[in-house]
Amino acid sequence: MSATIADRSDRLHGLDALRGGALLLGVVLHASMSYMPTPIWLFPDEQTSPVDSGLFFAIHLFRMTSFFLIAGLFAHMMLARRGTWGFIRDRLGRIAGPLFGLWWVVFPAFIAVIVWKAAIDNGGAIPTDGPPPPPLTLETFPLLHLWFLWVLLILYAAVLLLRAPFAALDRDGAAGRLLDRLAGALVGPWTPAVMAAPLALALWFTPDWIPFFGIPTPDRGFVPNPAALTAFGSAFGLGVLLDRRRDLLGRIERLWPVFTVMALGAGAAALVLAGGPVPPLTPMIDPQLKAPTAALYALAVFASTLAVTALSLRFLSGYSAVRRYLADASYWVYIVHLPLVMVGQVLMLDAPWPWFAKLGVGVGGVMAVSLLSYELLVRHTVMGRWLNGRRVPWRRRVAQPAPAPAE
Repeated sequence: MSATIADRSDRLHGLDALRGGALLLGVVLHASMSYMPTPIWLFPDEQTSPVDSGLFFAIHLFRMTSFFLIAGLFAHMMLARRGTWGFIRDRLGRIAGPLFGLWWVVFPAFIAVIVWKAAIDNGGAIPTDGPPPPPLTLETFPLLHLWFLWVLLILYAAVLLLRAPFAALDRDGAAGRLLDRLAGALVGPWTPAVMAAPLALALWFTPDWIPFFGIPTPDRGFVPNPAALTAFGSAFGLGVLLDRRRDLLGRIERLWPVFTVMALGAGAAALVLAGGPVPPLTPMIDPQLKAPTAALYALAVFASTLAVTALSLRFLSGYSAVRRYLADASYWVYIVHLPLVMVGQVLMLDAPWPWFAKLGVGVGGVMAVSLLSYELLVRHTVMGRWLNGRRVPWRRRVAQPAPAPAE
């Protein structure tokens, strides 16, 4: 029997690995931004490649929708196990707490790297003639890469608001059974197309939409853009439905070849319509071109999301100590990685290495520092309980029995 559907109480190792992988791929994504032929980042490098742009495009296509799909499944699971108040306490501690507590560490570090680079360019002195920083408002607040925590809180609140009246009105369970039947009808080879329809419409209505960047990242302000809410909200909702119908995970797993072929074809076509690996980073304004591009990109998003989900269920459902460790560490790594990535990019700007060597060294260095800090400062301390819900005790050396006295 597939490990994904054996028992609702079993840990879903494949999805846990995908959740951790989605966060860790954020390190690669942000590190790759320096080596794209079209400059898009604070520290563009002279060593660039269209292959790097293709890597960025591919990761950005599925990474966060996959994360939110799994987040929806795990949220519904936690609600069933802990109840409403237990769920609220856990999410406030482990999601709201790191967002509003660690932002005050991450953002100053982010600014410090920018100031450091400006001082390097200014002969070692910090420039004093720069423009004043923009005012912090609800619309401009720089969430940086921690935006996903704010969107999670919005989606948790939506689930709680919808759950209470639904439970009150559905005392005989008829509406729930209908919802489960609809979920069963939703999951099949047609799922990416059905899920893509609302996102395609949202992208088409997005002003100044740049197709290469796909879903606009809601990293500024506390009101996410409609396209991001549509994409991540629908993925989160699908995850909720999948936890209600855990048997559908087995159906998704069996469809991994279909979803994979669909993702590769739609993803490649979306990249071509977005301008290729060296795209013009200008908004698409031609409505006759924007509509098919939005539709194809949305299809590629959900085809690739379901492909990596199916592949994880198919090939990563067994227990692995390494994957479990990385999944546990991924939350901390993602929170602290951006300033570290920026430091690595600045240090390697003048290195006479090819782009892939710089990218590899940068990612490897960030992972080494992040995992070491996780092991020493988080995993075995109260920080581990705060972020992961549990503190792993240090291993104690097992006392060896004293040797028997000689006869």
